[in-house]
Amino acid sequence: MSETFKTRPKLISAAILAGAALSACTPSSPPNPSEIRQCSGPAQTGMIEVAGGQFLMGSDTDYREEAPQHRETVADFTISSTEVTNADFAAFVNATGYVTTAEQSPDPALLPPNSPESFHLPGAAVFLAPAGSNAGNWRYIPGANWRHPDGPASDIDGQDNHPVVQVSLADANAYATWKGARLPSEAEWEYAARAGRPPTRYEWGDTPPTPGDPKANTWQGLFPVADTGEDGFSGRSPVGCFAANPLGLHDMTGNVWEWTTSTDDQTGQEATDQIMVVKGGSYLCAANFCRRYRPPARQAQEASLPTNHIGFRIAADAVVAAQ
Repeated sequence: MSETFKTRPKLISAAILAGAALSACTPSSPPNPSEIRQCSGPAQTGMIEVAGGQFLMGSDTDYREEAPQHRETVADFTISSTEVTNADFAAFVNATGYVTTAEQSPDPALLPPNSPESFHLPGAAVFLAPAGSNAGNWRYIPGANWRHPDGPASDIDGQDNHPVVQVSLADANAYATWKGARLPSEAEWEYAARAGRPPTRYEWGDTPPTPGDPKANTWQGLFPVADTGEDGFSGRSPVGCFAANPLGLHDMTGNVWEWTTSTDDQTGQEATDQIMVVKGGSYLCAANFCRRYRPPARQAQEASLPTNHIGFRIAADAVVAAQ
């Protein structure tokens, strides 16, 4: 058992026992997401070649962790046109027998004193939707994993094209290695999201998404009271339901956060787990609470903590042959 995995219960206790959000940008979502509109996904998927170059990374006008804006250089690379889907991940598990972090039992010796019995069981972090007068909140749910992303009563039947979630950094790395690839760095991810265009507030320009022109799968309505689903979805959507950027990349804004290989050194937290950078925002980000659905936005996330709003896409130094 790795040191990263062994520290997972301690990280969960710090946020969930206190009833707090697990990170600075994690609004609520209905469990077992339901599609409001039909979407067949992108016409074409695969690895997209990206010519390297220089760009202005970060922002001096938004969240402080995005500053300072600076010039960054990336080499040529390739990146997948969509987030890794449930069907993709299922193929990996079927071929290798891989068992994800959320499906493993925590080490009882490392659980916090007086932790609830549920912490002794395999599971993951789930944001529970608001119900009645009760606001939504994060909970550690035994039985939550990539097959049951919102708890044991949920499943992924009919959601082959939805992004896989409840995957830790180790899980994402294992899949990428199986594909002969890797995860993108933060710089590569942001460079690809900007697609060679001048720096703008959002991926598509400076105009924020609106219900009439949502641009991406994010949260509409007042967080954490209700998600109106005016973008066409309430919860996660199939990959590729919104227009691709000029490079042909879908969902670089919203849907689910995405793991990168970059560590975060601005959290000020004890090093009980590796703290990584995730990018892109998610279907849980709301205008009144989280505006991190922008290319320069970044969020710190514990590497060993799976949640129901973080997935990933893969990258490589050269074109990856399809498997």
